[in-house]
Amino acid sequence: MTDQRCGVIAIVGRPNVGKSTLLNHLLGQKLSITSRKPQTTRNQVLGVSTQGRTQLIFVDTPGLHLGQSKAINKIMNKAAASALTGVDLTLLLCDRTKWTAEDDYVLDVVSRHEAPVALVINKTDLLRDRDELLPFVEALNARCRFDAVLPVSALRARGLEELTEFVEAHAPVGPHLFPEDQITDRSQRFVAAELVREKIIRQMGDELPYATAVEIESFAHDKRGVLHISALILVERNGQKKMLVGESGERLKSIGTAARKDMEKTFDTKVMLRLWVKVRSGWSDDARALKTLGLDVPEER
Repeated sequence: MTDQRCGVIAIVGRPNVGKSTLLNHLLGQKLSITSRKPQTTRNQVLGVSTQGRTQLIFVDTPGLHLGQSKAINKIMNKAAASALTGVDLTLLLCDRTKWTAEDDYVLDVVSRHEAPVALVINKTDLLRDRDELLPFVEALNARCRFDAVLPVSALRARGLEELTEFVEAHAPVGPHLFPEDQITDRSQRFVAAELVREKIIRQMGDELPYATAVEIESFAHDKRGVLHISALILVERNGQKKMLVGESGERLKSIGTAARKDMEKTFDTKVMLRLWVKVRSGWSDDARALKTLGLDVPEER
């Protein structure tokens, strides 16, 4: 149909500026996991919104970051940078006026691509003085001529109508790439693994920041329609396993209960979830291991 429009939009920024929260609110449902910890997102996640003749395909990316040398950090940066190739629009998120060296790095990466760029200033509900925005924007515009500057609060869903209107205006004429009822390119197994990882990050706080990965070992419905999921949680040291399991298994049980409730909402069915913890030393610095765990490992060029 020639009257259809379809746009691909990359959401980029340094860690913890609210990219996944923004995606979830633009879609009107939870797709990307969120936490207050930076580097929660590890893979590109496509979120698809189809409204009438217009389909918007948002690409949520890992936070571009500096000073990390492990394989997992390099892979996350490559995944974020590669999302900028061939998009119709880039949304560069920042956290209010808190501009850092990592924001400079993101701006440098974005400026190498030809797609229009909108500066999305997130968390504006936390600004003490909105008069700070004008000199901040003027200074950035002197370095990169943005196609728009959009103040929003993704968490409070403020400014998202204006952002959506701007994005829709940049969607070129063309056929839709996904069916109307599809919201992501990711499998249910991927979503289940991410929900478990989210609960680990949220409940463990600073005790176990990024030393975990989740692998779904089985995912199947029984005759009654109950979804049975078995998930393996990988850590790098025995001490981390003890913290994750907790006294008498209470911490692991709490993580499992929270993840199961979210899975039942997401998959709209009763879920039986079993969690296991295993020590696999050095997994986060082994590109081959990361690939088997489902992380997007870009091909070397």
